[in-house]
Amino acid sequence: MGKLKIGVLGSGAGSNMQSIVDAIDRGELDAEIKLVLADVPGAKILERARNHALPHAYLDCAPYRTKLEGPAEDRCIEMLKAAGVDTVVLAGFMRIVKPKLLAAFPDRVLNIHPALLPAFPGVHSWTQALDYGCKVAGVTVHFVDAGTDSGPIIVQKCVPVLEDDTPETLHARIQVEEHKAFPEALRILSSGNYRIEGRRVRIGQVS
Repeated sequence: MGKLKIGVLGSGAGSNMQSIVDAIDRGELDAEIKLVLADVPGAKILERARNHALPHAYLDCAPYRTKLEGPAEDRCIEMLKAAGVDTVVLAGFMRIVKPKLLAAFPDRVLNIHPALLPAFPGVHSWTQALDYGCKVAGVTVHFVDAGTDSGPIIVQKCVPVLEDDTPETLHARIQVEEHKAFPEALRILSSGNYRIEGRRVRIGQVS
């Protein structure tokens, strides 16, 4: 597959984007971040982009509060395409992406979710796992489809749930694994050594 040309969509601190930047800088990931877009004007992810001299911009998604659709979606696609992006990374992007964006980058939109999907989709999944009494939690990197946190799974990493865990302590340990999982998934994508078969992603020795 070769060098990835990544567009990042984010809403918050951008720690997952930072893990990708760090992997690129260490020579562990053959990729280049071509554009960073945030739907929150003062999001720290934009500050991180500035600090690394990455092209970045605020994406106004009004009038919608929870999805990327309509004129904003059109602008997003245009900006990503103009920047030469071939792979879209959702790094803490707190909006539902819609079919037009997915069609513009078929099987090239990746999301990270702080749970072992298909368990606990949606928000605050680490709290859901803790409240449910799970002994293991974790993180999933997956291709995005038209559902909610339902696309084919690329990488999962497990985190034990400790007896004295709080939502905050569990989330912090999950984030450590997130920062390993996203670069790993992108390395698989860059290698081209995988195949999507329905809901399954077969990795390694793919002809």
